[in-house]
Amino acid sequence: MSIDRLQEKIFAMENPSAFGLDPLPEYIPPDIMARHIAEKGETLAAAAAAYEEFGRGLIDALCDIVPAIKIQSAFFEMLGPEGVAAMKRAAQYAREKGLYVIGDVKRGDIGSTAAAYSAAYLGRVQIGSAALAGFDFDCVTINAYLGSDGVRPFIETCKKYDKAVFALVKTSNPSSRELQDLSVGTEKLFETVGRLLESLAADTVGASGYSCVGAVAGATYPEELRLLREKLTGTFFLVPGYGAQGGAAKDVAAAFDRHGGGAIVNSSRGIICAWQKTGRGGRDYQEAARAAALAMKADLLSVLPR
Repeated sequence: MSIDRLQEKIFAMENPSAFGLDPLPEYIPPDIMARHIAEKGETLAAAAAAYEEFGRGLIDALCDIVPAIKIQSAFFEMLGPEGVAAMKRAAQYAREKGLYVIGDVKRGDIGSTAAAYSAAYLGRVQIGSAALAGFDFDCVTINAYLGSDGVRPFIETCKKYDKAVFALVKTSNPSSRELQDLSVGTEKLFETVGRLLESLAADTVGASGYSCVGAVAGATYPEELRLLREKLTGTFFLVPGYGAQGGAAKDVAAAFDRHGGGAIVNSSRGIICAWQKTGRGGRDYQEAARAAALAMKADLLSVLPR
């Protein structure tokens, strides 16, 4: 099972964290961006090449200490076809380096469109006699708020190709309260969504005790995170919001089970932009990212059961 592999990597590396590859032009060390602009001009292709070089450098610096990478597709998509191609190559490189690769695509649709999204990011497309992978992520994020017929096609793809998804349940943004905290009978809407997801994937629980459908639950809402952990015992959590968004280790502790498993915490800007705080103009971006990742690891381990 895909989630079993992720849990095994987390325990083997003693690090329940992922780093988010969320590049923007201003996040790229100036020397890298300038070199690609000199070669390709002030073009989207130059930015895509800079993203790719930056991503590969971060992967090289972190692959032996961090079990997973979360690649945010939006930042690559804003560069058009060149950016999407760079994202695919970054994902392939991360897998070659042994990282568990989460595609943060947050797709949400129903029926045949959901099936197409799941085939694109997790499965295969039949072209004649060949079954070909589009992106081949280990896992992707999806929007579960369209209901079960937006989730089931992804579950079927997960079963067929040994993949996983993390579905939005209680997100870290401030306005999540506007909808996700609405009362539905005796519980909040996000609780109802979480229970639905766990029931839909109940037959996919692996050796780790978790199914192929995980939940995105933000570090910025620690009490809600605690409540979800109590209720969703068969659901693995992806926890954004640590670091730059304000979440701390004490806030994410509630996401983990009594063995210190069941969750992975993501940090994006706190790691990939760590070079902006060293005063060396990005020449040390790999060292800065590695130091930030190790500090995050120590911070998380300090609140987990031993």
